[in-house]
Amino acid sequence: MNITHILFWFLSVLAVFSALMVITSKNPVHSVLWLIVTFFAISGHYILLNAQFLAIVNIIVYAGAIMVLFLFVIMLMNLNKSTEPIKHRWLQWAGAIAGLCLMLVLVAALKDTEIKGQAALVNSGDIGLIKNLGRELFTTYVVPFEISSILFLSAMVGAAVIGKKE
Repeated sequence: MNITHILFWFLSVLAVFSALMVITSKNPVHSVLWLIVTFFAISGHYILLNAQFLAIVNIIVYAGAIMVLFLFVIMLMNLNKSTEPIKHRWLQWAGAIAGLCLMLVLVAALKDTEIKGQAALVNSGDIGLIKNLGRELFTTYVVPFEISSILFLSAMVGAAVIGKKE
């Protein structure tokens, strides 16, 4: 068993444990912090699959920007015991039944797939490298890339115009 397998299993256990902590934490701030740990574990899996760009984007966008936004919203809502909604027993049963139905659908959809003989290319290949993504963006897809940059620029100007006070 080499270091890649050990790292894979460590990241997998960390991701599953932190995802379980997200849904079982009583404090919403702790739940968001566990979600950040989950995103870092998933980014570790991306690095193992030689997809560095996806790992960095996952850390910057999800673990960085979106989780900070979640933390601000949770802190601004000022949640406490008096604002907590009343939990009915039948809602918990409905959630459990809905989760079991989702699990049955996933098992039914995945039961005929042939993944036993397939293995992911770990630390090999050059599919997820940033230089290949850049080459494709600036050769094959240069026109859509430039059109999207003009669209983003016009959206920024529009947001500034709308947000400007009279």
